[in-house]
Amino acid sequence: MKHVQSIDAVRQNLATCGYVCGHALATVVFLSLRLGRPLFLEGEAGVGKTEIAKALAKLLGRKLIRLQCYEGLDASTAVYEWNFPAQMVAIRTAEAAGGATRQSLKSELFSEDFLIRRPLLEAMQPDENGAPILLIDELDRTDEPFEAFLLEALSDFQVTIPELGTIKAPEPPIVILTSNRTREVHDALKRRCLYHWVDYPDFDREIEILSVQAPDVAEQLSREVVAFVQQLRTEDLFKKPGVAETIDWAKCLLALDVISLSPQVISDTLGAILKYQDDIAKLQGSEAKRILDEARQSLDGAAL
Repeated sequence: MKHVQSIDAVRQNLATCGYVCGHALATVVFLSLRLGRPLFLEGEAGVGKTEIAKALAKLLGRKLIRLQCYEGLDASTAVYEWNFPAQMVAIRTAEAAGGATRQSLKSELFSEDFLIRRPLLEAMQPDENGAPILLIDELDRTDEPFEAFLLEALSDFQVTIPELGTIKAPEPPIVILTSNRTREVHDALKRRCLYHWVDYPDFDREIEILSVQAPDVAEQLSREVVAFVQQLRTEDLFKKPGVAETIDWAKCLLALDVISLSPQVISDTLGAILKYQDDIAKLQGSEAKRILDEARQSLDGAAL
């Protein structure tokens, strides 16, 4: 992998794919690729955990396969299922034609032709471009039985389909797991992985991210936006805005031809950065002006 020959190369090449990261995250990505270990990323929603998988897939020229986790997700749903409607059509066709034996029909129905590959099985298929990136997103939404299954699957990179037997990946996929930490993931699974906590970026890095993701936003407005969002994160909110919200807000302000932040502009566009009514209500009236004033003071202080 010529693009990941060093930690600096990882950092620089990810930046060319639109992902700005610090040295610590670049280090753990480099080690994950070099050692072939799954990478487990935890952090608040919107800090860029999912985006790094997309950037890596783009950088390495690999297919990105995403398993979006949710409550009730089980092993069979994550691995495969049979195309039941197509099987029923095949059964009726065979009945109409006559002559098909029960055994031959069963063999035909449970063949590759009727198999629907779900993300885990798809990630174990050979690919001429190399092993895919397998993104297991928001693992904390699942339950412990699925974690136990995943632990086994990531150990051997193989799954068993009763009708077809065991299928093993010719080359292990590059695995990235993410969690918003709504609950603790079991230690046994974490021990299989390299771990990194993805925190909110500091002011300079968030400015850099915004310049990459929203390059048309004027520098002064970008600085005001980042300063305001960073100040907002110090408030007692149900859901603090992530980097994704910073980018969305900046793009909204650009679409409105906003040159500089004002309490009225902030009030009109709060839905781009805050997603809960209780949080929005806290910023009504003088609160938005107070936070804006504090953000500008921090900018003035940094300029001295």
